[in-house]
Amino acid sequence: MEPPADFDDLLTPREAAALLGVRTTTVARWARDGVIKPAVHTPGGHRRYRRGEVLALRTANTTERRIDEDAARLYDQGWPIRRVAAEFGVGYGMMRRILVRRTTLRSRDGQSR
Repeated sequence: MEPPADFDDLLTPREAAALLGVRTTTVARWARDGVIKPAVHTPGGHRRYRRGEVLALRTANTTERRIDEDAARLYDQGWPIRRVAAEFGVGYGMMRRILVRRTTLRSRDGQSR
């Protein structure tokens, strides 16, 4: 059995994980969950991931991280969560979860918690 024609464009789980900045187990879980297309299996049964798929996922993660940073910056400038959420087209709950990861939330009286 011959390797796929695009064999040079295939990455090992370790290479894919390094490009994405995650662990190899995370790459395998993402493949199972459909976040990244399932792995190609070599004749020896080893998993390989298409370089284009990995790079597309990395670009999406970078964009998401940039949005998170911009949202935190606006919130830190005094914008309320609802306004930040509307700016990025997401719900209040989702924006609150994003901000909790990125910054310290203010209480209702405007003080940091």
